[in-house]
Amino acid sequence: MKHMPPFPDADADADPDNPLHRGIDTSLPEPDDVPAGGRRGSGDIETRIYQSVYEGVMNQRLAPGTRLPEAVLSKLFKVSRANVRKALQQLAHDHIVALRPNQSAVVATPTPEETRAIFEARQALEAAIVRLAARRVTAGDIAALRAQLAEEHAAMHRYDQPAWARLASSFHLKIAELAHNPVLAGYLAELVSRCSLIVALYEPPGNASCEHDEHGQIVDCLERGDAEGAVALMQAHLATLERNICLDRSDEEHSLARMLGLR
Repeated sequence: MKHMPPFPDADADADPDNPLHRGIDTSLPEPDDVPAGGRRGSGDIETRIYQSVYEGVMNQRLAPGTRLPEAVLSKLFKVSRANVRKALQQLAHDHIVALRPNQSAVVATPTPEETRAIFEARQALEAAIVRLAARRVTAGDIAALRAQLAEEHAAMHRYDQPAWARLASSFHLKIAELAHNPVLAGYLAELVSRCSLIVALYEPPGNASCEHDEHGQIVDCLERGDAEGAVALMQAHLATLERNICLDRSDEEHSLARMLGLR
């Protein structure tokens, strides 16, 4: 892994009004409870920082472009800046954070070109995962997926968008677990986290990042052992997700019109 040299933070980055204070959770889980496929720092401290930033991105509390000043993170976690730097380097390795010489790190901002490439990769990867899952799924696995769908439905009907987004991403990762191939699951975890950034950046307000009914149809196919049907549904599902992304952000007037419900 390629490490960047240490970089200083500007004094302004330590501003207590920085959105980082609102987006990051320092009431952390146990160090062993790490994101699937996520790469972590060598010690528990780096792992905890990695996890908190990762979850902030996945839950869309940390938007693309949010500054992650070493000084602020060091104070929040009560650790040295060297520990913070190691965690940020791991996050950058996973494309969740962008490191900038002589400036604070920021939550990564995917470009339109990266967005298209990421969705293309997800199409290929999730097709392979679904085929394996359809062969290996058990009745207990189906019951767990249906419980997940019930949680999605509840979050949707109480208009809890952060929980809905988290559960929608988790659904794809749970299917990856059923494929019993940790290498594929690890690659998908990285792509899903990058898609969370894309949704936060490009998806118009009010859109669901994943459609609940489409998830249910995929589970129905898995239960029947219909691998090709599940693959076709997953590919259509991902294509819909990509179509909902608005990559043209150049026209401010059109963007404002959408947010005001005029288009």
